[in-house]
Amino acid sequence: MMMKKASILTLLLIASLSVLAQEPNGDAIIGKWLNPSGEDQIWIYKVGNKYFGKLGWIKVPDENGHPKMDKNNPDPALRTRPDLNLELLKDFTFDGKTYEDGTIYDPKSGKTYSCKMTLTGNTLKIRGYIGISLFGRTEVWTRVK
Repeated sequence: MMMKKASILTLLLIASLSVLAQEPNGDAIIGKWLNPSGEDQIWIYKVGNKYFGKLGWIKVPDENGHPKMDKNNPDPALRTRPDLNLELLKDFTFDGKTYEDGTIYDPKSGKTYSCKMTLTGNTLKIRGYIGISLFGRTEVWTRVK
């Protein structure tokens, strides 16, 4: 009887460990991503339990012999900061399936949108929206190898 209980307990332990091992890893998003035009690389990283992304590489980093600046920012005080290393993705949490509750900043328009991201292999679906995700736009980024 004691051996039977020990065997059942061992099987339950093994089953629970295999379920935990199959849970998605939120850190899989960390790395370098190329936007659809191929002009920018966004470097995604983690701080605490949240995910962020900065503009780590720009195909054409200069404009008229000077670094491209965040000239469309609604805050005039921020218009002189360079686009390179600009934080575009902020405060994403991983719910086991998607990265949500974050924002994405578009330096071309100077606007910030609510955003959610879904990772599938080496592609990252980015959905920026205002209000609800039904009203938004989706881009697909690819992982830089």
